[in-house]
Amino acid sequence: MLRIFGTRQSYAWGTRESIPAILNQPSDDEPFAEYWLGTHPAGDAHLEDGTRLSQVLTTQPDLLGEATVQAFDGQLPFLMKLLSAGSPLSLQAHPSRSQAQQGYARESLKGIALSSPERSFKDDWPKPEAIIALEPFEGLVGFRDPIHTAELFEALGLGEELASVIGPLRDRKTTPALQEVFLDVLSLGERRHLVDELLGAAVKHLDARGEVGLFARTAVELDEHFPGDPSILAALLLNRFTLQTGEALTLGAGVMHAYLRGTGVEVMANSDNVLRGGLTKKHIDVDALLSVVHFEPTNVHTLLAEGADGIYCYPTTVEEFEVWLVQPVGPDAVDLPRSDSGRICFVTSGSFTLRGDDATLELECGQSVFVGADEHVHVAGHGKMFVAASGA
Repeated sequence: MLRIFGTRQSYAWGTRESIPAILNQPSDDEPFAEYWLGTHPAGDAHLEDGTRLSQVLTTQPDLLGEATVQAFDGQLPFLMKLLSAGSPLSLQAHPSRSQAQQGYARESLKGIALSSPERSFKDDWPKPEAIIALEPFEGLVGFRDPIHTAELFEALGLGEELASVIGPLRDRKTTPALQEVFLDVLSLGERRHLVDELLGAAVKHLDARGEVGLFARTAVELDEHFPGDPSILAALLLNRFTLQTGEALTLGAGVMHAYLRGTGVEVMANSDNVLRGGLTKKHIDVDALLSVVHFEPTNVHTLLAEGADGIYCYPTTVEEFEVWLVQPVGPDAVDLPRSDSGRICFVTSGSFTLRGDDATLELECGQSVFVGADEHVHVAGHGKMFVAASGA
């Protein structure tokens, strides 16, 4: 077992107190958006002596497990994060493995530096992900049924010009309609006044019940952070969701989404590939976006951990990772899952004792450990500990 320490990411949308509270650290004036536990070059975890986790796994690949070494060429395939959003993240989607490999190669051949704001593909990995709520967590994900979206816009009492922009949602086949409207609202140009028209209609329905009220409030909330931004219209094409504490959501390649607010544990493939589609001042590569995004209606399916006796697995179905909640019931120890894979364990509340083959380690809230493959560990304690392992 190797005690590890993560890397801070201070993106502007982050909160200032939520992650420091979990890590038992003082907060400061900078946003603390994410805390990375993994080996990605943009945020490599380290041991107490400063050695990078990537260095350890490069010299001791057996810690990953045989199946992981073969499936992922000796690399740790997942990244665990704490994520805390105080304001909306960009509207975004992530590529599949083949899309990531092609996009990374294409931009590299063009000589676009990895640090360039014009770079869309930072690595050649896909980025399926799961977000598990540590508190009520809100966001937008997947395209709503276009006819239903048209009905919500119409319920606001829109003017004729804006109604014509939304009109294809009723008049065309589903996929072409969503793509047409999405691209149209991102390029309003001289028609940017339509955003003001939308917001003027939305503020009249803030107290409405049901979906119409939520739809109106979403528009106004987004305008508070991105005043007059045409991509507010694009964001309103998506389903809004709220995860309650302990609930999870998984996102595959091509699913448009934007997290709005809340704190959670995020587990994903070891990638930082983000194709942005709005709600941002950063580069939007429209061609790359169109090659990745699935312009099809998607329902929101939340996940609950399944299991018993203190070990609960979130039913993800990707090859890069699996994730569990360890929450012992009573004083009896439980066995840490997946001894055939390297694992990262992170405590978000309480304290735990991990007894391995050759050592015992105490973990308090905010602390983490890498447990190598073939190491059998018994866990006792109270609170919540999340465990990620390879899905291979």
